[in-house]
Amino acid sequence: MVFTGDEFADGGEYIAKVLKKENVYGSFFLTGNFYRNKKFKKILKDLKENGNYLGSHSDKHLLYCDWEKRDSLLVTREQFTQDLQNAYEELKRSGIEKDEAHYFLPPYEWYNDSIAEWTKEMGLQLVDFTPGTRSNADYTYPQMGNKYLSSDTIMKSILTYELKKSNGLNGFILLTHIGTDPRRTDKFYKHLPALIEELKNKGYEFVRINEMLD
Repeated sequence: MVFTGDEFADGGEYIAKVLKKENVYGSFFLTGNFYRNKKFKKILKDLKENGNYLGSHSDKHLLYCDWEKRDSLLVTREQFTQDLQNAYEELKRSGIEKDEAHYFLPPYEWYNDSIAEWTKEMGLQLVDFTPGTRSNADYTYPQMGNKYLSSDTIMKSILTYELKKSNGLNGFILLTHIGTDPRRTDKFYKHLPALIEELKNKGYEFVRINEMLD
């Protein structure tokens, strides 16, 4: 289970408590904005002390490439490099060394081959969520119209995928968010206990991103 975060962290304390209670680990990819936010310090402390993976989601949550023309970059190499360097400096201030956070998950989960290559040249490994479920749509809210998905719909998409695919969710990187816009009142993280119980009963083990990929 992977959680990303930038400006919102309303689910942070709840998620940390659920993971600890269930004795499972998550991987958290957070922006420099998140690490700098004094309001989030306790959440970061709890996540780290409980053994979860803490990594980078960029510094300023930049959009690297065009949504329609993915090969069209919206940042220069210098902008990308400086932003990522700033992000890892912020990680270090939070007591996390670069070699402990080797995996990098790009902002908006959107990138192209140039971004992947630049990441590699900085000694990091780019990762992203596994497609197939709608778990990453937990950020949507009703005012977004047809883009909005309820938590029940998201949960159904995960369990349906697991049931229909020959490998189920084995090796799957399932991404949700540590916090979402207040206009979304149907918070998917409240469904985590039920999801974890369901998947545990099916024999799944939850591991940190480095444990799965190393």
